[in-house]
Amino acid sequence: MTTRILGISAFYHDSAAAIIIDGEIIAAAQEERFSRKKHDPKFPAQAISFCLKEANCEITDLDSIIFYDKPLLKFERLLETYLAHAPRGIRSFIRAMPIWLKEKLYLKSVLRRELRLLANLDKRTKLPQLLFSEHHLSHAGSAFFPSPYQDAAVLCLDGVGEWATSSAWQGENNKLTPLWEIQFPHSLGLLYSAFTYYAGFKVNSGEYKLMGLAPFGEPKYVNAIFEHLIDVKDDGSFVLDMSYFDFAVGSTMTNSKFHQLFGSAPRTGESEISQKEMDLARSIQVVTEEIVLKIVKHLSTLTTSKNLCLAGGVALNCVANGRILREGAFDNLWIQPAAGDAGGALGAALVAWHHYYDGGRYEGKKPSLTTPEEINEQETVQNTDLMQGAYLGPSFTNDEIAEILQIKKLPFSKLPNDDLYNQTAQLLDKGNVIGWFQGKMEFGPRALGNRSILGDARNQKMQSVMNLKIKYRESFRPFAPIVLAEDVSDYFKHKGTSPYMLIVADINDDLKLPVTQGLQGIDKLNQARSTLPAITHVDYTARLQTVHHETNPKLHQLLNTFKKRTNSSVLINTSFNVRGEPPVCTPEDAINCFLNTGMDYLVMENMLLCKAEQSPAALAAAKQNQFELD
Repeated sequence: MTTRILGISAFYHDSAAAIIIDGEIIAAAQEERFSRKKHDPKFPAQAISFCLKEANCEITDLDSIIFYDKPLLKFERLLETYLAHAPRGIRSFIRAMPIWLKEKLYLKSVLRRELRLLANLDKRTKLPQLLFSEHHLSHAGSAFFPSPYQDAAVLCLDGVGEWATSSAWQGENNKLTPLWEIQFPHSLGLLYSAFTYYAGFKVNSGEYKLMGLAPFGEPKYVNAIFEHLIDVKDDGSFVLDMSYFDFAVGSTMTNSKFHQLFGSAPRTGESEISQKEMDLARSIQVVTEEIVLKIVKHLSTLTTSKNLCLAGGVALNCVANGRILREGAFDNLWIQPAAGDAGGALGAALVAWHHYYDGGRYEGKKPSLTTPEEINEQETVQNTDLMQGAYLGPSFTNDEIAEILQIKKLPFSKLPNDDLYNQTAQLLDKGNVIGWFQGKMEFGPRALGNRSILGDARNQKMQSVMNLKIKYRESFRPFAPIVLAEDVSDYFKHKGTSPYMLIVADINDDLKLPVTQGLQGIDKLNQARSTLPAITHVDYTARLQTVHHETNPKLHQLLNTFKKRTNSSVLINTSFNVRGEPPVCTPEDAINCFLNTGMDYLVMENMLLCKAEQSPAALAAAKQNQFELD
């Protein structure tokens, strides 16, 4: 008997939906990709509709719908926190209560109402049973159940769920058992977010900017952080000194005592970034890494497993992940690519299948094998995870794309595969920036080669060109490389795979170039540090994505073609979007982004568009956001 389960995360940030059938992941997507509102927190109606379509079922065909956390527990935490700090925080309490009393406290009714509206059902129609998972259990489920391991230690670090901010689990076969947790307000994620806020970036979205800024600074505030803000034990457990923070009951992350400690009020957004922000970024990054490594070391003493799985927002800290891989106490590491709240939708669905229905672990599709070579290759594939490269979103055919282009009267060429790869490789070699729109959209915050902007990593000007003319973002932001999985050790000090761009590794020594010593801050930026200058950060690192034929044959073939032409199998890969927008989802999204930026070419499946061939009228229409189909 087939069991269909829909997972939902919503109402806080990064709403998403995921659907599984008998433990197999069928589809998953974030609502922001459809609504075009970055980190959209609303009920994920469009994401749910997409998932149901991919699973070829209706809402009434589902066996269960599961929400990724427990609102009543979260409300309990909210009330207890406000009572503990009363009368301080009364304004924040008054702002929060109407939303809770109107909607969040009655989430079961809200979800049922939204589901009925989505499916156009009346009140007499019975909906599938509605389940709720605890927030950190959802994270743990997303980390362990899709992983390639039958046993693993699981570590979840984020801001806060209901009460838990950090938790550890033992995963065995189809069950997760809790080992320990740290509760609110003591949170490594919220500590990092406090510095994100203080440095002038937006909480819950600007943390990766802080991580990218860190190599420009010096760790001069590390001692102050350990002496005043956080007390860390040998086992990695920690307690924050809440007298420096306002996030428990206030409307800001930090308070005047925090500002006094670091000598000024928080930086205002869009103002110039100073050396101080760089030093703060470096300091909190160092602190985070030290705490995470202590936690991992202690966790290894609580389990006999040599495998570690990670989820939660802190698991998106690629620098810390790299250190866990190199210095941690586990042999193997797997990180959920949608590690934040969006991934909670998938984790909740998997928790329902394994814990509620007692379903077994899905083993992946096993095609018929004939030759020893095929058998060996398939054994390699079977040892990978079940996320399908995180390519779990919508896709579009050549015919669908061609129809849209014809309606818009945009000139294009349709090329056979070999010509497409050869021409794209040639254009990249000549310094062009190319939008690359292929196959199923990625699930999670990273563009992994299907909704990407590509460039030549050997081109020293490419970082500034992409940042300022295409992405419209801060000049210090580094770009990540994609590299053929089989070639990764030729360029980077890394063994194994990194398919989800969640590991930072050093550039190989033989690729490094001499630089002027003694430069400070942003002055470090304009120097070629390696023979791959566009992807080499100022500390000689890069955030890796290894490309595999099994999960992305088209991108793998493009890299192979580029390698034959240039003797380099590395390209820049950045998300197909501009600053402030989510990555593109549809051909219309891609066309608008292409026409509104300095991108030179756009490849959508087998269609190639050249910016220079587009009419002034088309460019003007794109500026007015008129490229919307009826």
